[in-house]
Amino acid sequence: MAQLQPLRALRRPRRLVPGDRVALVGPSSPVNHERVAEGSEILRSWGLEVVPSEHLLDIHPGLGHLAGTDAARAADFQRAWLDPTIAAVICARGGYGVQRMVDLLDWEALRSAPPKVLVGYSDTTVLHEAVAQRLGVATLYGPMSASAVFVSDRPSADHLRRTLFEPATTTVLTSDTATSLVPGTAHGITAGGCASLLATERGTPTARPSFAGTILLLEDVNEYPYQLDRILTQLLRSGALDGVAGIVLGSWHGCGPLERVRELMLERLGPLGVPILWELGFGHGPSTLTVPLGMPARLDADADTLTLDVPVLTGDSGE
Repeated sequence: MAQLQPLRALRRPRRLVPGDRVALVGPSSPVNHERVAEGSEILRSWGLEVVPSEHLLDIHPGLGHLAGTDAARAADFQRAWLDPTIAAVICARGGYGVQRMVDLLDWEALRSAPPKVLVGYSDTTVLHEAVAQRLGVATLYGPMSASAVFVSDRPSADHLRRTLFEPATTTVLTSDTATSLVPGTAHGITAGGCASLLATERGTPTARPSFAGTILLLEDVNEYPYQLDRILTQLLRSGALDGVAGIVLGSWHGCGPLERVRELMLERLGPLGVPILWELGFGHGPSTLTVPLGMPARLDADADTLTLDVPVLTGDSGE
C-alpha cells in the first residue's frame, strides 16, 4: 500500500457579519425562481446583501437539466470568488452540473483570493472537494438558498445562520436520529458529502487520492440499496477509504427502508474497523444540519456526536 500523508486542517474563512455581501450561484441544475426569491428574503432578514450571479436564472439552450452553459456557470462562480466585496458564495441548488464546469475554473487565479465561505450540498460535493484540494479552504456542507429545506424548515436555516454568524455555537453536532453503528472514537479532518458524487469523482483531476485520516461524511438521496452497494463498493475497491479514521452517515431520504440501508452500511463499511455514526442529520433529508468540511474534529460514536476542535469560521480578530 502506498505511504499515506497526514492531513492538515484547511484555512478558515471569517465569520459573517450584518452588512456582508453574499453571492448566489447556480453551478448545477436550473433553479426555481420563486425559491430563489424566498431564500434571498431569508438571507436579507439576516442582514446580508444578496448578489445574484449574472447567469443564476439561466437554462442551458440545449440541455434543460443544466442552469446555463458550462462556461457561464464557471464564470459566475469564479467572478464571485474573486470579488473582494463578496464574503460568501452560496449555491442556489444542486442537481447535476458541477462536474461539467469545475475544470473550466482558473485555479491559479482563485488561489490569489483570500478564503471565503462556500455553502452547498448534493452536487456541490464536487466543488467542496475541488476547493479543499486546490485552494485549501474549509467549506460548509449545508442547505442551498433555493432548496426546499432552506425555505421551508426553520431549524435548517437557523443552524446555517448560527454557523455563519456564531460559529462557536455550532461546534458540537448531534441529532435525535444519531446513533452508534460501530462504537468508538476517532479524530480526523472532516471531508466527504454526497456518496454517489464521491464515487463518480474517482479518477478525475479534482478527486483526492485517498480519504485517509479523515472523518468521512456520507449521505445520499433516491439511491436504492443495491445502488448504494455499488457506490460503496466503488469507494472501497478504488482505495479511497484506505486509512479513513471514522465515518459519519447522514440522511438516506428516498433510498428505501432505512433498516436495509443501515444493514448495508454495516456490512460494507463495518470491516474497515473504524467508528461509524448513523444518521447525524445532514444532507437531503426534510431537515438538515450544516456540517463543516476540512476541519479537525472528534467523532464519538458512543455519545452520538461530532465535535469540531475549533469553530469553522474565524472571528474578527482572525483567531
